[in-house]
Amino acid sequence: MSGAGTRVGIGTHFRYDGETVEVVEMAATSAGNEVVLKNARGGLLRVSLKELLFSDRAAIIPAQGGPRATDEEELAGVVLGQLSEAQRQQVIEQAEHVREVLTGFRSGSRELARDGEPRPQFAPDLPLDARYAAKAAELGVADRTVRRWAAAYQRGGEARLAPRRRQGKSAADRVDERWVETALEVMVEHTDASKPSRKMVIDRTRARVIARHGPEVVRLPSQAVAYRVLVELERRHPLFRLSTKRNRDIADRPEGPYGKLRPTRPGEYLLMDSTRLDVFAFDPLTLRWVQAELSVGMDWYTRCVTGIRVTPVSTKAVDVAAVLFESFRPRPFGKDWPRGAVWPEHGIPRTALVDVAVEGIGLASPPTVPETLVVDHGKVYVSDHLSSVCRRMGISIQPARLRTGRDKGPVERFFRTLREDLLQALPGYKGPDIHSRGEDPEADAFFFLDELEEIIREWTATTFHCRPHSGLVDPGLPGLRMSPAQMFEHGMARAGYIQVPRDRDLAFEFLPTKWRTIQHYGVEIDGRRYRGPGLPPPGSKSPYTWRGKHEHWPFQVNPDDITKIYFRDRERVWHALEWEHAPTAGMPLSEEALAFARKLAVRKYAYPNDRLAVADLLERWNAGLGSTPAERRMALRLSREQAIELPDVGTQTAVTLPSVRRALGDEGAMPQAGPEEVGEAESGDDDPADFEDLVDDDEFYATALKDADE
Repeated sequence: MSGAGTRVGIGTHFRYDGETVEVVEMAATSAGNEVVLKNARGGLLRVSLKELLFSDRAAIIPAQGGPRATDEEELAGVVLGQLSEAQRQQVIEQAEHVREVLTGFRSGSRELARDGEPRPQFAPDLPLDARYAAKAAELGVADRTVRRWAAAYQRGGEARLAPRRRQGKSAADRVDERWVETALEVMVEHTDASKPSRKMVIDRTRARVIARHGPEVVRLPSQAVAYRVLVELERRHPLFRLSTKRNRDIADRPEGPYGKLRPTRPGEYLLMDSTRLDVFAFDPLTLRWVQAELSVGMDWYTRCVTGIRVTPVSTKAVDVAAVLFESFRPRPFGKDWPRGAVWPEHGIPRTALVDVAVEGIGLASPPTVPETLVVDHGKVYVSDHLSSVCRRMGISIQPARLRTGRDKGPVERFFRTLREDLLQALPGYKGPDIHSRGEDPEADAFFFLDELEEIIREWTATTFHCRPHSGLVDPGLPGLRMSPAQMFEHGMARAGYIQVPRDRDLAFEFLPTKWRTIQHYGVEIDGRRYRGPGLPPPGSKSPYTWRGKHEHWPFQVNPDDITKIYFRDRERVWHALEWEHAPTAGMPLSEEALAFARKLAVRKYAYPNDRLAVADLLERWNAGLGSTPAERRMALRLSREQAIELPDVGTQTAVTLPSVRRALGDEGAMPQAGPEEVGEAESGDDDPADFEDLVDDDEFYATALKDADE
């Protein structure tokens, strides 16, 4: 009798370490069953039976025939899985007929007999030939057919009764393989080109085959067969059915198995990337709508967004440095943010806080110092300045593969979630592509870049960080889904520590450097003069060499706050130098705002200067005499939080924007206030809510004059 088992005993042969051996002795020992093997040269070897049966070094040689894993017969699950429901029901009924012939019972067991079984013509005591004849007469088939069914069922059960499927050849198998390979070659060549037609690919394939092999060597397929071959090749290399961008993405897939980095603690990998936002915003300099770019930093382990920066048109290296530094020194939380969106200070888990209103506790994002940056190959991410700073800070940079978005999958998914959950609910939304664009989305764009950034920050803190993510799981509890905030606490408990900045003054190394000479009036940068303590005397020789000279000194400049620059003296101590017109501004002033103020001053004064420009600009805003409501809103940019929080410059907290509540579907309700670290800001004439209902210039000036008369 053949079957899956075979006897192991004296005389059984094995293939062991490449040679044939025979079992000559078996013994039971305290360590287990052992056998003695004898090879063709007469040598003896004693091994355990466990080693002989389960080791890859040994394989049994059966003495009788039986099923093998290398048989051409398909698995029962494969055969039955290909059947339709009707075919499956037919096989079940056919198997019941066979069991009734062999045993007298449709179930094959006397214990599971149905009513009236066994029937007289299929009684088990009748000859088998009589039962074959009775079943053939009942079903109206030949006696030989029933015998064939019974033999097949006894060999392989229901799977043997299933109808055999013919392995038909595909269209590509019936065509000369040289023509198929040439067609695939032509399709691959069009990966980076515009989408061709199938006819053009067939014509080029035919011409190339004739040129290579001659006109009569390769048999060319007909036009219909060639089209069917291209349909099959489309599965190997998509070219005609999908968009060209999608086809390029598929063609760039790695040939080997997919792999990815696997973070084990917070701060191990920081993903950084930039994307073009699908909304329009106003530029405070030109007061026109512009396209905005978003740059973010995301901790891979927790999915926490540690840095956010919105810039007009394109991202610069200073913006990337600002995003990176936010993971070193997070911004303060918004005063109206809910409790769950406020992060604790360094090293204090939220679960350890008894009173959530502890003074001085509250951040907008978790504080981490990354160990490795995962970036793309953009110039701003591989700039000399950023690379040098990262090397000094002990941060390694790992570039992603070219045009491989899956290497930064979590941050790419964040961009999609941001678009679907927030951006599409904001005015000025233009859609992800030109086919999804509205008729005139530019007309609805009224957010300034800084306002749009605050909206994204608040949504990230109050919604994204507090919502469970399907990708954040603990291997010990695979059914538990955690939010990024919970994953951060889980990572702290798992790793036992987090990396924190060792020196606050390291912030200055992220700022861009300007080289200037020291004059008797101070330092001049872009027409602005700075003075302050710690500045060397005029004419002092610099220890640095810039363009072959020793007259220039390095100064660190923050483009978002030009009221101060920063200088390190010979004793390696940092000093802040103040702009001579900083008292006139009375608040942080960006380079863009100063350029706009100078533009206004040129129109009004014959001999304008920065003091008059800034004073006139602030006076126009304070008096409500802006040329448009949008110009009034431009004052908000001057009070924005700094892109890089410096050790000696205070920052203001962000307020909850009404647009965020409308986008999140919570128009009337206000979130619960977070820790009371900052008091309520005093409102004045420049409150933007006073101008939300103004629609044209005439109504604007009428309201302003009415307020003046009163």
